[in-house]
Amino acid sequence: MLTVHHLRVSQSERIVWLCEELGIEYNLKLHNRDPIFSPQALKDLYEIGTAPVIQDGDLTMGESAACVEYIIHKHGDGRLALPPSHPDYATYLYWFHYANGSLQPGVSRLLSLKSAGLDSSNDVFRRYTARMEQYLQHMDGHLGRDGKEWLAGQEFTAADVMTVFTLTTMRTFYGYDLSAYKNILAFLKRCVQRPAYKRYREKGEEEGFPLMIDGPAPENFIEKVMKRSKA
Repeated sequence: MLTVHHLRVSQSERIVWLCEELGIEYNLKLHNRDPIFSPQALKDLYEIGTAPVIQDGDLTMGESAACVEYIIHKHGDGRLALPPSHPDYATYLYWFHYANGSLQPGVSRLLSLKSAGLDSSNDVFRRYTARMEQYLQHMDGHLGRDGKEWLAGQEFTAADVMTVFTLTTMRTFYGYDLSAYKNILAFLKRCVQRPAYKRYREKGEEEGFPLMIDGPAPENFIEKVMKRSKA
């Protein structure tokens, strides 16, 4: 059976949600941060030490986009991916890869700059903040055209699954504000109402873990952990 290793408060939430959307059988192994980074158990599985990690027979695989594509095509009969014959195929491909190709690196760069002690008084920080705003405006405008419910059009796909983490949970590491992006906020509310998303939350996260689908930035996870360690 497929085994999914999920590090709580991480992008591996995508894989648990995907499996629930597909309705496939899988074995869920939960891991907690120690206290901020991956625990040794994940590092023992995958030398890079990041989540997600999936195991399927002799296969051990990391990288969330690779895991999503593998599960869809090996266990999901191709569901939640659009085939080349579909009129929205190119749109699906674009937004599937936009999640980790543009949007998430945009947040990661700002998080790295903040960790290095830079802020809005620095030209580099301001430049990358402006670029991040471009990424969000681009997505918000796309979702606002032609009454789109989902990123690839009217059909929910893995592109949506790939994207939600960066707009929600990742904001607890770098707290950017989404208040100006009404179409993104409406999209997030649709996503978290899906029964499969609710099942992922019940199985994969601690009770009371916030949804982070509102505009203002949520509480910072790292600061919260540091406060707890000093208490």
